[in-house]
Amino acid sequence: MKRVNIYTDGACRGNPGDGGWGVLIEYEDIKKELFGGEKNTTNNKMELKAAIEGLRSLKESCDVHITTDSKYVMDGITSWIKSWKKNNWKNSSKKDVKNKDLWIELDQLTSEHNVKWTWVKGHSGHDKNEIADSLANKGIDNL
Repeated sequence: MKRVNIYTDGACRGNPGDGGWGVLIEYEDIKKELFGGEKNTTNNKMELKAAIEGLRSLKESCDVHITTDSKYVMDGITSWIKSWKKNNWKNSSKKDVKNKDLWIELDQLTSEHNVKWTWVKGHSGHDKNEIADSLANKGIDNL
């Protein structure tokens, strides 16, 4: 199975405001950069969108290592999602999970791969995370 590294980041100017997502994908010697943006969105949505778009770009099932600086995405997909699914996508307050549509999409995409998640502190000099951050900002700049 192919081993792929994906580095993701989301950005927002205002929250809500103009937002962008960025992804750096590495497979062997190949590097691919993806980015996009949306108006009137949130930082959390853009963090989710980055992970979704990174996984969506893969053409076959892979061993994937995703590195994110979002505790929201990391904790959501590795921990909180279990109870959300068990409770029909409701949170502990019995309300719909925020960004439910994106969480459902991310859950579906992760089920197609063998995914390992790693959290890194944002803006701390992690070179690949910095590239993902600049791509997310490029997504906003290109709106």
